[in-house]
Amino acid sequence: MTFDYDLFVIGGGSGGVRAARIASAEGGAKVALAEESRMGGTCVIRGCVPKKLMVFASEYPEQVQDARAYGWDASVGSFDWTRFRGALENELDRLEAAYRGTLLNAGVTIYDARAVVVDPHRVRLADGTEFSVKHILIATGGRPFVPTVPGAELAVTSNEMFHLETLPKRALVVGGGYIASEFACILHGLGVKVTMMYRGASILRGFDDEARGIVQTTMQARGIDIQCGVDVAGLHKAPGGIVARGTDGSMQEFDLVMYATGRLPNSGGIGLESLGVGIGVRGQVLVDEWSQTAVPSIYAVGDVTDRINLTPVAIREGHAFADTVFRGVPTKADHQLVASAVFTQPELGSIGLSEEAAKRQHSEAQGPIEIFAASFRPMKSLFAGREDRVLMKLVVDQASQRVLGCHIVGNGAGEMIQLAAIAIKMGATKADFDRTVAVHPTVSEELVTMRKPVRVV
Repeated sequence: MTFDYDLFVIGGGSGGVRAARIASAEGGAKVALAEESRMGGTCVIRGCVPKKLMVFASEYPEQVQDARAYGWDASVGSFDWTRFRGALENELDRLEAAYRGTLLNAGVTIYDARAVVVDPHRVRLADGTEFSVKHILIATGGRPFVPTVPGAELAVTSNEMFHLETLPKRALVVGGGYIASEFACILHGLGVKVTMMYRGASILRGFDDEARGIVQTTMQARGIDIQCGVDVAGLHKAPGGIVARGTDGSMQEFDLVMYATGRLPNSGGIGLESLGVGIGVRGQVLVDEWSQTAVPSIYAVGDVTDRINLTPVAIREGHAFADTVFRGVPTKADHQLVASAVFTQPELGSIGLSEEAAKRQHSEAQGPIEIFAASFRPMKSLFAGREDRVLMKLVVDQASQRVLGCHIVGNGAGEMIQLAAIAIKMGATKADFDRTVAVHPTVSEELVTMRKPVRVV
């Protein structure tokens, strides 16, 4: 049978773009890609990239304060949100054009339209145009989840945060995950009075308890009001702003309410359920280790599969799919020991097992776990009079001495964890760390100078 396209990708985010480019440029396939919004997806347009630029912007006031402690006659004026937002939008336009150019240069046909799946070998655009296709790749990503509470329409999500007309004076961030925590720090650094409401006992659930505890304590010490054990029961408009009614009975007024209460796979309304493609309880497209669904011609990669929702993982999944299906190189995306970073202030970098996960997963037969940790005030901020603390932590299997996890809190933790991840992915033992000569004076030297475990669990 002759098809219009060998591959039709639905979704122009990082995973879909990588799969389309490799299948076309290196696999020789005839490829089309449909994107109903902006090319680049969540990460480039409304996620990692604009968020990181906002992180950079928010760090300057503290850097100027520290400069004075180091003898500089330095001061920072007011923050011009309109100027920054214009520059940010220009950068996103540039990146979107680069993504689009990459696809076109690879020979991919682009449709700026919504696409749905008609049957295992047909897709339809919003204008009714249909194409016959040999393979379909679903790469539609995820979307913010907002709980159903009275007045929820008054709130924004991370999608809208980069396009605010004005910067609020008082903001409520609802949630306690990495997106909520990052935006709380960003807004605080830009001069906004920030409150966080999180129904859990402490923020950043799922990360190492000791590490997230230091992040939360530091955020609070810097002036962010973190209210744990409380949720928003409802929102209503008032003359002075938006009033949030807490589940504890409190009433607080804000200029902006942002929900960062998780994300859901963006799988609805594209025709998958009727075809026999498995859909999980959260809406995730169910796939096997080759990213293939129960319908052999349909695959899915990225956040829509709800495996590990990180941009580099989506890229690896998209590349592995293209290698397998179009280049004759069977490849499975490796989801083991994936490092991550939370760009709070201070940053948190993590790879492998947390102390708590190690205790849960290791049976008596596997033996105890050794915890090596050093928490201290780093030289740079100590000199400036700050109370900030750094954490360097290794989780080690006592029997094999293999490093099972590494957790870093402090400035540059995201950069440091990337390098530590290489060693841990290679199977490094504690002895490998120990025989590495320290680079002095650095905060990261503590990773190779900890000699005795602080506890055995």
